[in-house]
Amino acid sequence: KYVNGQNKMSFNKSTCDLCDEFEDELKYPTASIFRDFGGLKHFYGKIETVQCLEDNSFVNQVLDEPGDGKILVVDGGGSLKRALLGDMVAAKAISNGWSGLIVNGCIRDSKQVGTMSLGIKALGTTPRKTVKRGNGVRNIPVEFAGIQWSPGDMVVADEDGIVVLAKEKADNLIE
Repeated sequence: KYVNGQNKMSFNKSTCDLCDEFEDELKYPTASIFRDFGGLKHFYGKIETVQCLEDNSFVNQVLDEPGDGKILVVDGGGSLKRALLGDMVAAKAISNGWSGLIVNGCIRDSKQVGTMSLGIKALGTTPRKTVKRGNGVRNIPVEFAGIQWSPGDMVVADEDGIVVLAKEKADNLIE
């Protein structure tokens, strides 16, 4: 099903197609706050979450596990002070089968990350590395960009934005 973090299932609906089909059943984050950084512009998968502030210990821990085409949604509190993802962590995500990340915070190594087969949306970049204190929480609903991101829901991202579909609807959409 997954090769180098990319979903190989037959799903090619854009965010616009999903809006036409599911309109009021979707959650619409304030997508204009996110910039594209990864080499994949269209990516999708089931959500897993991490909540952390300027410490990517839990991001690393989750990305060490098989991703099975999932998307890691990272609530970094909107901090622009430290990067929660860089090229080495992105490479780990790819090798472990993750499709992408949506980061409410910053990344670094953006030139290298832009060449990788991974979808990444984040608020911006900073050259400052993360701190490592082991702080964070995983697999809880997190709120940012005007919506709640819940583990198991499906996220689809592309050049036009981001949409989130509840788990019940997502299970019927992707087999």
